[in-house]
Amino acid sequence: MNRIEKSEEKFKQLFGEGVPGTHATDPDFQDILSYFIFWEVFYQGNLDDKQRELITLVVLATNQTLPQLKAYVSAALNVGLTPVEIKEAVYQCAPYIGFPKTLNAINEVNEVFKAKNIALPVESQKTVDEDNRFQKGLATQGEIFRDGIKKMQESAPLNPKHMQEFLSAFCFGDFYTRNGLDLKTRELLTLCIISALGGAEGQVKAHVQGNINVGNDKGTVITAITHCLPYMGFPRTLNTLACVNEIIPKN
Repeated sequence: MNRIEKSEEKFKQLFGEGVPGTHATDPDFQDILSYFIFWEVFYQGNLDDKQRELITLVVLATNQTLPQLKAYVSAALNVGLTPVEIKEAVYQCAPYIGFPKTLNAINEVNEVFKAKNIALPVESQKTVDEDNRFQKGLATQGEIFRDGIKKMQESAPLNPKHMQEFLSAFCFGDFYTRNGLDLKTRELLTLCIISALGGAEGQVKAHVQGNINVGNDKGTVITAITHCLPYMGFPRTLNTLACVNEIIPKN
């Protein structure tokens, strides 16, 4: 099959039968979009459809492109992602985009779940309590950043040291330790989230290394960032790829 046929096949797999509304008003634009996303991007690299849809969800949540997010929640279910996996991917956005935007995304997910008679709330994936969230978060942080976490803590000025504690207990304790998604997936999604934010190259570089530390190789990282391209554009994608090549030198 050529790229037109393959893109149409992928679109139907994700969204079912039917034609996008923009075909009636902007057919040339819709064709460019469909052929690029659902053929050229979707078939590049080594990620499966479930990984790709998780990435799409978190980038759309980060960008607050909520109508598209709602459509892709259905697509995520169509490729076999569970309600728990979808919720966990969106929850993972909170430390990076803030609670209000994450709640906006959660509301869209819930609307789709209600329409499909998926029971809410989904099963809790919490693994920490008030007594151990900091220590478990710090352990997870160390697994991702290794020696880098010690350097960050030692170099932090006295006044904002509470931020280091927040990172360990909140970002890594409350979210990274949850079940539903494994550590490699969470770290890959985090890289995509902060890449979509733009202007966070320092954090991008840290999480590029974090991905390598948890077992995501350079090819996986590049494929993930490439999959973000249609949703966040070339400038942010190229900035992230420059960070990847700085942290993981070209072969």
